[in-house]
Amino acid sequence: MGKRTIVTMPGDGIGKVVLKETLRVLDTVGFEADYINGDIGWEFWCKEGNALPDRTIKLLEKHKIALFGAITSKPKDKAASELAPELQGKGLTYYSPIVTMRQLFDLDICLRPCKTFKGNPLNFIRRGKNNVIEEPEVDVVIFRQNTEGLYCGVEWTNPPQNVYDALNTHPKMKNFSHIPKEELAISLRIFSKGATTRIVKAAFEYARNNKYKSVTVCEKPNVIRETSGMMLKIAQDMQKNEYPEIAVYDTNIDAQMMWLTKNPENYGVIVSGNMFGDIVSDGFAGLVGGLGFACSANIGREVAVFEPTHGSAPKYAELNPSIVNPCAMILSACMMLDHIGEHEKAAKIKNAIAEIIEEGNVKTYDMMKLPGSTKAIEQGAATTYQMTDAIIAKLKNKQ
Repeated sequence: MGKRTIVTMPGDGIGKVVLKETLRVLDTVGFEADYINGDIGWEFWCKEGNALPDRTIKLLEKHKIALFGAITSKPKDKAASELAPELQGKGLTYYSPIVTMRQLFDLDICLRPCKTFKGNPLNFIRRGKNNVIEEPEVDVVIFRQNTEGLYCGVEWTNPPQNVYDALNTHPKMKNFSHIPKEELAISLRIFSKGATTRIVKAAFEYARNNKYKSVTVCEKPNVIRETSGMMLKIAQDMQKNEYPEIAVYDTNIDAQMMWLTKNPENYGVIVSGNMFGDIVSDGFAGLVGGLGFACSANIGREVAVFEPTHGSAPKYAELNPSIVNPCAMILSACMMLDHIGEHEKAAKIKNAIAEIIEEGNVKTYDMMKLPGSTKAIEQGAATTYQMTDAIIAKLKNKQ
């Protein structure tokens, strides 16, 4: 089999740094690929009025696999004000490129693993019986429906009359009858049976293939009865008919955020809609080191995009040398390797990261719980490049 072609989309801010370092790691582990740069991000919004140019969309259509760094997003008015002068006043609207990619390529399965690395000083700890300090091992994988729900983009401020009239056919709209239409902002939370079934099945399949004992539906069916209720019912029926050996549980998102700091070791695979999946995955990521270790995959039937869940972190982007933790991006690349069948290479990289963290000799500023500035280096924090160098050294020692 020849070299793969991977679309690399550095994006904004620290995305450019961590993606470059990740390619060094992939090269060291022996992954051979041709990398093609894809333009994306704030620069292209400002000068072209499109943060995801058509030429990048064509690259994704052709090559199917991408590594994505990070993106900058700003409020509507701020985004409009930063357009090139010749583009202002033309009715251009900024849309998140990653949300656009998810919907354009139907990247409906978002996979976010949150796993403890032994020795990470950022791991969650709690006080147990007799005041004994406990460090529970977290091994949770969140399946987040990626294209529907509150993030589907069906919303209005001052809704059109036909929309307003349709909404008013619902009896609950009488609670808003005293509010002028122009003062209403409305977002729809849309679940479809097909997409919901697909994400739930993906969660059960992952649990079966990776020996997890349960799938937890994390929604809010006691209040959001139709959409959350649909996901829960599909999961319960699927478990009964297809996955009897896997237990199915359900938690409300608010209660789940409390329980994840009480007994996080009790959870395995979690499945949620878009908004609640976003929330619960960030919550669990905080238990295993935070955004410096938070990797993710956006997987469709043909195209897959792999990215860290941290943002572009503009306040760190200009620091020289860079101090950000590259592990989230590197772990996202491991997810890409697993996706395309390069399991041995992915395991080697993850093992190298695990060894470095357990040894505790190389720590980025976040791992040392230091303020994010170059002064952290003077206090012993590793730079982005030093952390990458340490991972590469481990890989070379294993060869």
